[in-house]
Amino acid sequence: MTGQPPTPKPAVLESRELVKLYPKVRAVDGISFAVTEGTCFGLLGPNGAGKSTTIEMMEGLLPPTSGQVLFRGAPLGQRYRERVGIQFQTTALQEFLTTRENLRFFGSLYPRQRPLEELVALCRLEEFLDRDAGKLSGGQRQRLLLAIALVNDPEVLFLDEPTTGLDPQARRNFWDLVQGVKARGKTIVLTTHYMDEAYLLCDEIAIVDHGRIIAQGSPAALLREHFDDSVLELPAPEARKLEGGLQYKEKGDHAEIHTADINGTIARLLAVGASLAHLRIRPRTLEDLFLELTGRELRA
Repeated sequence: MTGQPPTPKPAVLESRELVKLYPKVRAVDGISFAVTEGTCFGLLGPNGAGKSTTIEMMEGLLPPTSGQVLFRGAPLGQRYRERVGIQFQTTALQEFLTTRENLRFFGSLYPRQRPLEELVALCRLEEFLDRDAGKLSGGQRQRLLLAIALVNDPEVLFLDEPTTGLDPQARRNFWDLVQGVKARGKTIVLTTHYMDEAYLLCDEIAIVDHGRIIAQGSPAALLREHFDDSVLELPAPEARKLEGGLQYKEKGDHAEIHTADINGTIARLLAVGASLAHLRIRPRTLEDLFLELTGRELRA
């Protein structure tokens, strides 16, 4: 019927008041969220925030001290282990085996397997299918690890910082692969330290700090909620000509001016003789939000 709101998609995976205690630290302190079917959910946070511990409980690798993880409304069990795929930060591939042989080996560990030809096409493995896995480049290795995570045709796919260490081209190629996986209806849980990656891939994100969720929503909605200004970047010597007028922050050899009135700010700069030759205007980003919420101090 026209005019009716769309039926919300069901939650495939839920965490309910997850808590994880260690002798001297409360690593996770009551985290709850739901991952909707067919979406990409990003869990972000600084080092030591509880993000990795939460993910390990969601993956079924670490038992919570209290709280629950549910898969399609039921506690995790054998069915979940057969329907989940995980691309770890580091995975030991079988030595002296080719890409093809590694896929067959990992596929043999599951009762249900995705056809090899589909994995090869989806993850673009054709050019190195018969190459020793130890001789793959970083980008090729990540594509193989993605294929291994998909070998059992999982309903939920975990990607744990999958592009760390990749060059910009390899990262973007990997993003294309993830978007292709999502287009096939897979539900994805992503952890990453790259804010541009989270903005591009995630339908929803949760930012975790000190074991709690401190912000949650779509990337665009969170930026609208927290910011109503833009950032003007220009060489620091040009910003100094304001002499106590507009407020700015120096960052190395350039300065940032945060303003909701771009035209007025540019007029002020011109009035004091500042050159706009190297002026750059950008909207607020997830990195701005991340730093605003979690601070700038170095974490272990």
